[in-house]
Order: sequence, then structure tokens, then C-alpha cells
Amino acid sequence: MSLWRRRELLLGALTAAASLSAAAQAASQDRPAPLKPGARIAALAPGTWMERGDPLLEQLRWRCRQQGWVLLTPPELSGQWRWFSGTDQQRAAALRQAWLDPSIDALFLVGAGWGSARVLEQGWTIPPRPRWCVGFSDCSALLLAQLAAGSSGGIHGWFGGSSGQWQRLVALLTGASVQPLRGVGMRPGLAEGPLVVSNLTVATSLIGTPWLPSLKGTVLVLEDTGEAPYRIDRQLTQWRAAGLLDGVRGIGLGRFSWAEDDVLPGDFSMAEILEERLGSLGLPIVKDLPVGHGRPNLALPLGVSARLDGRTGELSLMRAA
Repeated sequence: MSLWRRRELLLGALTAAASLSAAAQAASQDRPAPLKPGARIAALAPGTWMERGDPLLEQLRWRCRQQGWVLLTPPELSGQWRWFSGTDQQRAAALRQAWLDPSIDALFLVGAGWGSARVLEQGWTIPPRPRWCVGFSDCSALLLAQLAAGSSGGIHGWFGGSSGQWQRLVALLTGASVQPLRGVGMRPGLAEGPLVVSNLTVATSLIGTPWLPSLKGTVLVLEDTGEAPYRIDRQLTQWRAAGLLDGVRGIGLGRFSWAEDDVLPGDFSMAEILEERLGSLGLPIVKDLPVGHGRPNLALPLGVSARLDGRTGELSLMRAA
């Protein structure tokens, strides 16, 4: 091979690496255009099926109408295949069609339960361009995959709850500023970096796949529900052993809920296991953030630069979403 050919290949490799780096950074730079009156929003259920006429959809439709937005609820939304809202292929096709439709301004992932990872398994790659996409719980898988693909606009949040909870989501979607979230300082220190927000169990299920983004340099916010302290222990031990927390700058902990009979006398409490597994990392940590299953579940944008203060317990965005 000639010297010039080697140089050409080397430059090509470096250019490709730079492009990948730029794509990975896109989620913390370019954002989707703010939603305006007339915006068209597609409701999707990538996981468990929904009842026809679900009150959540009626409330969401009314709330969108108040903003001047149009909520699109296709018939497939109330489809059913076993416990899913359609076959894996049907749900993947619905997601792909909505994502690529230039007339749609945002995607609201209204389904929950389980199934988003099976949609990702169908092989469609999320384009690395801005796209508003809102959801949480099982849909955290799609938000993480979006971030890993270099696509900005993912928001961890929910459409129900109080008016204040909804208005915070509206503010993020329209480019307005939002108030910092307040929790309880667990380990002092300041951390700054792009936000990664997820359900812990869902993120754990993505380990070893291309859909879990790099966590180096990030402020990581985790929440979970229905998992006993020993299960949280198991998952965090896996994260530690896999090196996933190496390079994380700070950790925020949202709501962790479980059945009381999952804890026997002498067991670790949830607070104790979070402290024992995370406290030794030497990172700023804030617990009890109003994020995750339960109310309030306040929205946070993935990929946006944030500051975590382990002394005051405050998590603030460094710019609007």
C-alpha cells in the first residue's frame, strides 16, 4: 500500500471518528424547533396496549387543544397483540412512520408497561437529527436510543398529573425556561454535564446494546418503581462492575418505590442500598428529586447541559431545552 493511500485511509478514519463524535454531541447542541400553535403531535404506544377511550388520551387531547396543538391518535393506538399495542413489526412501523413524517412536530409516547426494546430490536436506526420525543418508564429505552443515535429532543416526562407538571413540559417544548428541581443533598459537590435520565431497570436491560449512550461526562438521573431494594442492589452492582459509572460527573436519584413486604427485618432499606452502592463513588449525589413514577413527575430534557449541586440538592438546566 502506498504512503498516500495510507494517509488517505487514515484521514478518512479520523474524519469518520470526528463525525461520530459530532453526532454524539448533537444532543447537547442543536435542539428541535420550539412548538407553536398548529403543531401536530403523534401519540404512539410502543409498549403495552391502551384501552380505547383511555381518560389519559382525552385529557391530553384537551391539554394540547389549549396550546393550539393537534393531537393525532391513529386507530393503531388502541390495537392489541397479547399485552402489546400491536406486533413488534407494527409498533416499529408506526414509530418509523411518525418519526420520518415531516408534517409531525413531536412524538408523545403514551404507552407504558413493556415493549419499547422489542421495537428497537426490529432494526430501524433513529436518524441523528433533532426530534421532540416525550415519554418515560418503558419508553426510556427509546429516549436513550435517541440520545445514543445523536438525536436531540428527548424529554423524560409524562402528560398526566397536575397543571404545573404539564406546564413544565410545555415550557420545555416551547423553548421557555423552567425552575430548578429540588431534592436532598446526599453527597456534596458540583457537577455539570449533559443530562441522561432513565428508569434504572430499563437502562439496565440495554447494557451491551447500541441503544445505551455513553455516560462519560454526564449528569445521570435514575428512578424506578416496583423493584425491591435487593433488586436495585443487583442492578447497581452490575453497573459498577461493568464500569458504566466511570466518568459520570454526578448522580440524581428520583423516586424509587416498592412494596413494603419486599423488605424483611434486617434487610437494607432502599435509602441504605442507594447510599451503600453509590456513596463510595466520590460523586456529587442528590436524592429525592421529583422525577419518576408517582406525582409529581417533572420533565427533564436529555442531552441538555445541567448543573447538580450535592450540597443544596438542586438540579438546574444551564439553558432552555
